[in-house]
Amino acid sequence: MVKPRFWLVVPAAGIGQRMGSECPKQYLKIQNRYILDITLSRLLDNGPFEACMVPLNARDHWWPGCESAQDDRVQTCTGGTERADSVLAALEALAEQATDTDWVLVHDAARPCLHAHDLSNLIDSLSDHPVGGLLAAPVADTLKQASGDQPPAVEATIDRRQLWRALTPQMFRFGALRSALSQCLENDQPVTDESSAMEFSGNMPVLVEGRPDNLKITVPSDLGLAEFILGRQ
Repeated sequence: MVKPRFWLVVPAAGIGQRMGSECPKQYLKIQNRYILDITLSRLLDNGPFEACMVPLNARDHWWPGCESAQDDRVQTCTGGTERADSVLAALEALAEQATDTDWVLVHDAARPCLHAHDLSNLIDSLSDHPVGGLLAAPVADTLKQASGDQPPAVEATIDRRQLWRALTPQMFRFGALRSALSQCLENDQPVTDESSAMEFSGNMPVLVEGRPDNLKITVPSDLGLAEFILGRQ
């Protein structure tokens, strides 16, 4: 039996409007390195990947200045309007190299604080699983359900015991994820992450507990926090 291989997809076609910067958030810098370069190096240097596909915005002019652009392990393709479009474009671009039973890990470009132990634990935990799953962290805060008023009022306190925050990477069989994303897009089904696409297709992804400091940079204040986390790691 042929041993499945591992492929990496890091969608980087977004424009990061909430950062309020002149360039997409993956091209902001921490200690004089692009966030995207930090993210890619932490994954590629610590995982058993055959190659990595990075979907880029058609108008991206920052990529040639990245250190990752000189990395032979990294390939690029044109991404889409939404995350699901970009991930599917990456899978299509890899289709001639990968097989349906191979694994593909999808990771956020602006999530540079992934710890090497979490990456290896995800792979080890799921490598024999038929579906796959994702890194996730149990919700620690008390959650409130808000009313539709302005200002909103508390309608209820939500039981958090079975609630988890979805993180990345998310790891699924190449063919199954490709099919699930295609099905969702054909049915206009909202896809917020790869797990939601797999869930729509009738699968039950596994939650693998990861570190809560696997931060996704979304707003300007996250930059300083990410730099602190990286310094501590």
